[in-house]
Amino acid sequence: MPHNADLVCHISQELPIPLAANFTCKAGEVLAVVGPSGGGKTTLLRMIAGLTIPKQGRIQCGDALWFDSAEAVTLTPQQRHIGYMPQHFGLFPHLSALDNVIAGLDHIPKSERKQRALDWLERVNLHGLPNRLPAQLSGGQRQRVALARALAREPAILLLDEPFSAVDRETRERLYIELARLKQQLSIPVVMVTHDIHEALLLADKMMLISQGKMLQQGQPFEVLSHPYDEAVARQMGLRNIFDGEVVEQDIERNMTWFKLGEELIISDSAPPLTKGQPIRWVIPNQGIRFNAISSGRLCKSINKLDVMIESVLVMGESSRVIAAVMGIGSVLNADVPTHLVEKLGLQSGVHTTIALKSEQIHILNTP
Repeated sequence: MPHNADLVCHISQELPIPLAANFTCKAGEVLAVVGPSGGGKTTLLRMIAGLTIPKQGRIQCGDALWFDSAEAVTLTPQQRHIGYMPQHFGLFPHLSALDNVIAGLDHIPKSERKQRALDWLERVNLHGLPNRLPAQLSGGQRQRVALARALAREPAILLLDEPFSAVDRETRERLYIELARLKQQLSIPVVMVTHDIHEALLLADKMMLISQGKMLQQGQPFEVLSHPYDEAVARQMGLRNIFDGEVVEQDIERNMTWFKLGEELIISDSAPPLTKGQPIRWVIPNQGIRFNAISSGRLCKSINKLDVMIESVLVMGESSRVIAAVMGIGSVLNADVPTHLVEKLGLQSGVHTTIALKSEQIHILNTP
């Protein structure tokens, strides 16, 4: 099995579904392809798998050329030797867990198949259940069988289509840990399709945002979250605090921009090429917003202070969603604040307080 083979993919088509993607997924790396339903994620996965043929482009895994429209090369899914885990696991209902895994091993000698299947069931923590049928297994167990079946093939690449959408949250958290552990042992590219940003931030080394068949941005998950290219990306990343502003001044050498939010002056630690008086859109992630008890005076030295009135507090377990209106401007800010802090600061509907926005977290968006 060729380990350490990177996947390189350049594909484009207008019909039947518009799709343009250009990326590399290195061996041992998890690439999350994130986007709304119908955005082209599954189509992309099927193209890598060889189940759908792109109109043009090139897909290569290590030295093996899987698809090249210019050279008229198209390998079948079998020839590509992939591990594919479809959305609802695609298990054979009449076969036991063990036989489901064996079913993927037609490329190795018959005498070795059972032992390899048992080894992989053990590696995904399913020892003791090899004879159960899928219907006798929980969602999380079925998913592990599907994962064992995909990995027992010792594939050149692992493709996961919304791998965690069919299981409950608790199972999902356990499977995240499992996949993170397995990832260290797999020296193959792993491409995972998901619509869950949290999942991508947790598991992926790299993420690519797709919407309506177009690649919006790619990079390390945290990088994309803190520096979304434009408003479309920011919204897709679930960032809610997007506001208008007007440029007052820039200091290119110190990499700073001053702009107005209503009458308030805000400083950002970035200076994209902008001109004085130019209208901008800017965003701040949750971790850039500080609520503090004004009585303790801890915000005195802070820049970017805004007076707000709390509109509502929704307690959701350990974290609370606080919605606050910026006084004199009417813009509304959403923040997730630890519930213990909400109680300590006495944040509740109707309370006036002050927040500080961290200048290094304020990101000015590109405008079309």
